[in-house]
Amino acid sequence: MAIINNKKEIRLSKSCLSDREKQAVMGVLDRGFLGMGNEVQQFEKDLTSFFGRQALCVASGTAALQLALEAAGIGLGDEVLVQSLTYVASFQAISATGAKPVACDINNETFCLDWKDAETRLTSKTKAIMPVHYSGGVGFLDEIYEFANKHGLRVIEDAAHAFGTKYQDKKVGGFGDISCFSFDGIKNITSGEGGCIVTDDKEVLRKVRNARLLGVDKDTEKRYAGERSWNFDVEFQGWRFHMSNIMAAIGIEQLKRFPIMANTRQLLAIKYDALLLEHQSIHPLNHNYNEIVPHIYVVRIFKPYDRNLIQSKLLEKGIQTGIHYQPNHKLSFYYNQSNLSLPITDSVHSELLTLPLHPDLTVQDIKFICNNLKKLCQ
Repeated sequence: MAIINNKKEIRLSKSCLSDREKQAVMGVLDRGFLGMGNEVQQFEKDLTSFFGRQALCVASGTAALQLALEAAGIGLGDEVLVQSLTYVASFQAISATGAKPVACDINNETFCLDWKDAETRLTSKTKAIMPVHYSGGVGFLDEIYEFANKHGLRVIEDAAHAFGTKYQDKKVGGFGDISCFSFDGIKNITSGEGGCIVTDDKEVLRKVRNARLLGVDKDTEKRYAGERSWNFDVEFQGWRFHMSNIMAAIGIEQLKRFPIMANTRQLLAIKYDALLLEHQSIHPLNHNYNEIVPHIYVVRIFKPYDRNLIQSKLLEKGIQTGIHYQPNHKLSFYYNQSNLSLPITDSVHSELLTLPLHPDLTVQDIKFICNNLKKLCQ
């Protein structure tokens, strides 16, 4: 908790760093090799061990989604089913490939993609589905995979919120088709920026390795050997989407600290639940925090209470809050008349309020937040 102008400020989210991350970065700076090299290779090895299958690091979670889609053969003229209630990065990653994001509704309980609604939006152009693991939960993931298998769709999981979450005793990312994670400054672990792609698909892995380095063939292997590619070939469009050693150095130390940080997030969310679950007008998501490592903590504020007014009143008390998210089908770039029938998304998005959650919070902070929120909803 910070003190701003003699007033306590509880931040909505923040990077939670220790001296270990700072020392690791200084080590990279002292060695003078800041690009993609030993630290990135080590971070990938650590993540591969964490997930139990191959992980490749890239510059951001958005880059991970775009590269995964492209490596799976998604491109111009294709359509990808994705829930509208997600950060715009999910939609931008799809449209960056030349494909069209098809906005779908959410399940009223999980706020994750409703595969039954998605099924009504299938066309001959549909090539993939992108379930978004909202706030760390995965929704009805088995049913989504059954739906995808039935219709021959690739599944690219946007798991930016779900690092560390388990589903049926398996880590998200440790199974399924392709999973993409974000390591930006406020995620469950951070590398400052960055992300990773996890899959067993060797062809997807091959394409991502090259595409993240401008399509230069086998440049990853050269860089990990401390060399550069001077004579090379390029077979397809690539991007400058590789991770740097500075970012990876942070990520390596964050991953070591993750068990403690994950436990803190879970305990804080459980405390929120205990203080808010019985309130008639404040409804938390129904999550099992023994399995879910939450990135954000979201509640619904039911009428007659005004979510926006409550947000401003909490800020007067020094409590930052957020809104996750403005539906993408309402954004000018993705507005489409055929996608306007999203009744659950349209109903709930004006009721959503995200409360502070990060490992530097205390139980006393949670009590202070909940007491003030409940006073405003009496």
